[in-house]
Amino acid sequence: MTWLADTRTSYDTVAVQYSDQVRNSPTENPYVRSTLALFADLVSGGPVADVGCGPGHVTAHLRKLGLDAFGIDLSPGMIDVARREYPDTRFAIGSMTDLPLPDASLGGLITWWSLIHVPAEELPGVFAHFRRVLRPGGTLLVGFHEGDRINRKTQGYGGLPMNVHVHLHPVARMRTWLTAAGFAVESETVLTPADKAPAAIVFAR
Repeated sequence: MTWLADTRTSYDTVAVQYSDQVRNSPTENPYVRSTLALFADLVSGGPVADVGCGPGHVTAHLRKLGLDAFGIDLSPGMIDVARREYPDTRFAIGSMTDLPLPDASLGGLITWWSLIHVPAEELPGVFAHFRRVLRPGGTLLVGFHEGDRINRKTQGYGGLPMNVHVHLHPVARMRTWLTAAGFAVESETVLTPADKAPAAIVFAR
C-alpha cells in the first residue's frame, strides 16, 4: 500500500527531530497527563501495547505509571530512536494493519495520534485487529484529530520533507467504527486548543 510506504519513509526521515519535539509532551499538558493516568488506572492487568509508538515517549511514560507497556511502530527510524532513548523498554517494528500480536494477549492498547495517516477505508480492519488482540474487558484509548477533512503534509519537524495525508474524523464516526468492531465506547472528550485542530480522546472496552 502506497500510503504505508509513504508514512514509513516520512517518519524515518523526521524521527530524530520528532523525538526532540515531543519528548516531554506526556507531562507538559495537564489534559494529556490526566488522560494517561486514567488509562493506567483502567487497565486491569496484562501487557499494554502502544501502537504507533513513534519515538517511545508515551510508552515510557506509561511504564512510569506502572504498566507493562511496550511499543510497536511502522517506522524503523522511530524504533531505532525509541530503543536508544529508552533501552529498558520493548519496541518492535510492525503495522496496525497487520498487528503482529496473539489473540487476547493484551490488557490494554493505546493508539495516540497514530491513526491520523490511515485512510478511512482501512480503519475498520485496524479496529478489528485491536479487538482481536485485547482480552475481554481490555481497555482501548484512542487519540486523534477531530474534524471532517484530509490535509496533505509535505514538510514537518525541522522542515524536513514528508509525504503523508492527515485524516481528521468526527467523534461520532469514530464511535461508529469502534462499535462495529465490537467495542463499547465509555468516554468521549474533545479538547479545543486555540492554535491547533481539536483533539479527540475516546476510551472503549
